[in-house]
Amino acid sequence: MKFNEKLNTKKKSIMILGTSSGVGKSVTVTAICRILKKIGEKPIPFKGQNMSNNAWVDLNGGEMAYSQALQAFASGVTPSAFMNPVLLKPNGNSTSEVIHLGKSKGITTAKNYYRKWFDSGWNAIKEGINIILGEDPNHRLIIEGAGSPVEMNLIHRDLTNLRIAKYLDADCILVADIEKGGVFAQIIGTLELMQPEERKLIKGIIINRFRGDLSLFSEGKKWIEKKTKIPILGILPVLDDKLPPEDSLDLLDRKFDKDKFDLKVGIIKFPSISNFSDLHPLENESSIKLKWIKKVEKLEIYDFIILPGSKQTIKDQMFLEESGLSKELRSYSSGKGNIIGICGGLQMLGLRLKDPYLKEGLNNNFFKSEINGIGILPLKTVFNRKKQTRQVNCRSLWPCEATINGFEIHNGRSKIVYKNMDLKIMPLFEDDNLGWYFENNNGGSTAGTYIHGIFENDLWRESYINLIRNKKGLPILDKKIKNYKIKRDSIIENLAGQFNKYIDLSKFIT
Repeated sequence: MKFNEKLNTKKKSIMILGTSSGVGKSVTVTAICRILKKIGEKPIPFKGQNMSNNAWVDLNGGEMAYSQALQAFASGVTPSAFMNPVLLKPNGNSTSEVIHLGKSKGITTAKNYYRKWFDSGWNAIKEGINIILGEDPNHRLIIEGAGSPVEMNLIHRDLTNLRIAKYLDADCILVADIEKGGVFAQIIGTLELMQPEERKLIKGIIINRFRGDLSLFSEGKKWIEKKTKIPILGILPVLDDKLPPEDSLDLLDRKFDKDKFDLKVGIIKFPSISNFSDLHPLENESSIKLKWIKKVEKLEIYDFIILPGSKQTIKDQMFLEESGLSKELRSYSSGKGNIIGICGGLQMLGLRLKDPYLKEGLNNNFFKSEINGIGILPLKTVFNRKKQTRQVNCRSLWPCEATINGFEIHNGRSKIVYKNMDLKIMPLFEDDNLGWYFENNNGGSTAGTYIHGIFENDLWRESYINLIRNKKGLPILDKKIKNYKIKRDSIIENLAGQFNKYIDLSKFIT
């Protein structure tokens, strides 16, 4: 379909705009997708442009933001990079990797992005829309905006808010977060800054994260509706269940509070952390408490430590070295400590990191093309010209034999550079390029894998947790394996149920 043809769709698109970042646009789209699915519609999530290092890889090896993959799960469809045609993955130093329709297209500075990438980005967005709607005219796009739609210094080059709303003549819902304060100014200010033809697209308002008695806001609701002539669709209270965080800002605000737990797990908080949705299955384990490690501390208090993914492995390894955490991790691993590295975390556990093609994108003032790793695993990693992105299906060998599903999304290949007979490093999977592990003589273990989503594999996760419990003298968890995907779906179901209870969407879905 050509972009200038009339879009062939029978269902009007719904777009969720927000008064700012972090007001709840992502969860609103997730809820609406599930609600529409349950009544027999064919919702498809869509976000024209997203900025996030929390990524997913689709069946074709295309990169997309994890939040759109989660929304696809809520819709009952397979995630596709067409649902997030422009993804910006921050590298630091005001640069980002540009992903169009799932494929890496280059690196840009913030200053040059809109000058060099605006037209191609808008074409990618239109192509994504046309491909989705071309597959089935009964698809209904549920579109997530980004940040505020009325950043006046950026609005002329905003790819993903009102430009899409006008292109699709979408019915728009404006979400405001009362917990942030100033909810009246949020709503009125946002609407006042819109052009008349843009404001006409706003068909409803949702007020999110209200605490206390909802009736106390009845006069405020009347005032907003009288002032704006736009109905408030509902007031949503703060919800207890949490979905995986969308971006690093959400992650920093994440609190892992638990009063009762058996195992304490430390997570290294890299400056360039990525794919932190890998941690969500552990957060949902009632016997585990997670805690961020941001600086040198006594690591012996942790039953195991995770080195998560990194967008800039060399830069984050420099952070470990300069902070003293590398030394502490080496000491921890030589005793009873247990470590798991995922992707960039695996690479840092090795001896050397080499970047001959400058793929790390660091500022030349402090760039290093080759540095030492932590030195726990006898691995050398070389960053290649081309990134590896693919879905993975394989068999694990440790701590149990199980079918493993996940995905790779990394630059660089790691190889064993020597075999130390005392170390006894072993392949973690039947495919010996995907990870390694060893167990020392003091009861500790170190493992690393390139597979994102490793903890979503229930049998593997359960076996690893019980391995640690056994070392600690705790009883093996005597229960059926807790299916993470069922738990995730129950969170989505609860979210949709809360929206149905408090939010009236009837005028949008009739």
